[in-house]
Amino acid sequence: MENELSVFIKWDQLYTDSRDVAKMIDKRHDHLIRDIDGYVDIIGHSPKMGIDDFFIKSSYKAGTGKTYPCYLITKKGCEFVANKLTGEKGIIFTAAYVNAFHAMEDELNKQKNKFMALPKDYSSALRALADEYDKNQKLTDENAEQKQLIAEQKPKVNYYDVILSSKNAIPIIQIAKDYGKTAQWMNEFLHDHKVQFKQDKTWLLCKKYATHGYTKSETFPYIDYKGNQCSSIHTKWTQKGRLFIYDLLKKHHVLPLIDIDNSIDNN
Repeated sequence: MENELSVFIKWDQLYTDSRDVAKMIDKRHDHLIRDIDGYVDIIGHSPKMGIDDFFIKSSYKAGTGKTYPCYLITKKGCEFVANKLTGEKGIIFTAAYVNAFHAMEDELNKQKNKFMALPKDYSSALRALADEYDKNQKLTDENAEQKQLIAEQKPKVNYYDVILSSKNAIPIIQIAKDYGKTAQWMNEFLHDHKVQFKQDKTWLLCKKYATHGYTKSETFPYIDYKGNQCSSIHTKWTQKGRLFIYDLLKKHHVLPLIDIDNSIDNN
């Protein structure tokens, strides 16, 4: 059993790779994937739990060029796996993942002061991201005349929409974290307000919102434990979609944590 576990950050969330976990617990990776598939299937049928809080399906290419499934595993997911282990193996894995996640969290805390300060409210922060993208885009644009033509012919709000829709999309779990909620809570809220519906295990936008550029769907190919070629669809939200969610939640008096903190400070 290896004594170190690699932890990385993605979508502002800490994960480890199922391949690393398999090595640490001396288990074949395809067997671990089979087990996690079972956990995911059970969690997916529970209305009070969100799969993304534990595991996110992904894939990787082997040296042969074939694509195989893997999982990004959160700290909660590691705890889930550890609970299924017994004896020395379970103790060592628990100590390893706790140390690895804590070490990464400590490192991120040390780096906080190196990041530029964000605006104090959530909506301004999102708009600041769009403005920053605008600046970078202009620096890389070699055709000044074309830029001027675009600026003159397109209303500012439309150009702003284009910027937002061009930002990297993120999973619902990250948006939910901004509000101190789970992905399951956020998905159910959007479902209750007729923004999205669930088809099989995938959340899709209702027809009314489908053409607004709020989400992007990504398809991940993988091979299941039986050797069958499969694919799964993951829905992610654009910056424009995040603004839409922010406005919708605000109407129902649900604010992001940063706005709540600022309100307390002002009082």
